[in-house]
Amino acid sequence: MVNYHLTIYGRVQGVGFRWAVFQLANHQQLTGLVRNQADGSVYCELQGQEAAVKELITQIKAGPTPYAKVIDVQISRGEIANYNNSFSISR
Repeated sequence: MVNYHLTIYGRVQGVGFRWAVFQLANHQQLTGLVRNQADGSVYCELQGQEAAVKELITQIKAGPTPYAKVIDVQISRGEIANYNNSFSISR
């Protein structure tokens, strides 16, 4: 199991980005959270099997909705956390 923290920059707010990440994470059976940041970026924590997490990161970099335009993704490794076996969208 791995945990990654991502900050995604580009046109990622107001384009269904968080909802798309939420659905993809649930499909991959990942836990964590996704939320908008005040600077216009999106912050995301992904936890689960390494292959599934890396697949979702690839999808995030490609832009999970046709309206999103990802310019940069900063990724760091996090500590295993308790997300109550769920993935959530925060404000």
